[in-house]
Amino acid sequence: MLKGSLHERERWQMILGTVQNRAVVTVRELIERTGASPATLRRDLAKLEMMGLIKRVHGGVEALNFDERPHLATRHFEVSQTLKASSKRAIGRAAAALCEDNDSIIINAGTTTFQMVDFLRDRKMQILTNSFPIAETLVARSENRIIMPGGEIYREQGIILSPFDGDAAQHYTASKIFMGCYSIGLLGVIEGDPLIARAEAKLLGRADRLIVLADSSKFENRGSMAVCPLSRVDTLITDDAAPAAMLDVFRQAGINVIVVRDEGQKVSSAA
Repeated sequence: MLKGSLHERERWQMILGTVQNRAVVTVRELIERTGASPATLRRDLAKLEMMGLIKRVHGGVEALNFDERPHLATRHFEVSQTLKASSKRAIGRAAAALCEDNDSIIINAGTTTFQMVDFLRDRKMQILTNSFPIAETLVARSENRIIMPGGEIYREQGIILSPFDGDAAQHYTASKIFMGCYSIGLLGVIEGDPLIARAEAKLLGRADRLIVLADSSKFENRGSMAVCPLSRVDTLITDDAAPAAMLDVFRQAGINVIVVRDEGQKVSSAA
């Protein structure tokens, strides 16, 4: 849209249409969508707020039904922790073994990545995580330096999500990112919630190597939000109940596949 090509009422309709089904929309996005100058957009937002149609927040606009928006389409953290628990612990142990002191890494929120925590207590690394439980535990029980992006805490999943691009993650550089997933298959790494998928895609841009932690239940065809293709995955860590044929496909795609037993012993690895 060319700057200044919309009349005031048209801009208002576009702003309201953009905000209608979103929790928060950034000012930058609204400027790009309407083609208005920052000053013009600020005046528009002020008028719409006075009319009780929107609510302005720092850096953006919040929908009036913000508190009524749907919860994340994922299980409660405490519930998910009980599923495939021994496999997740073995996977977490193997993932932690790939870490070295003085390294800078990212650990994405999830119950499988949370299992890395016990095995990182003696490390001294710089760790960015959007998981409140991971950060809380590592701060209390390790000497790792912990960084968290800004945003809202979703209590049920223990995850911190920000609708804005300008959080701490944009200034962070990591050698590795450890990430769970809703599912993984030929289309790549899949999530079941768009907010989580967006957050993971943003974190992916800050790390060199992607290490996916996925127990054997994650190889079913499900989920709808693609986070990244298989070509972005460097290493996959799973348990020995994972489908062998699918693991062979991943190996042929150049992915390093690490398979663990429930007791945490690695039984095979192939590039």
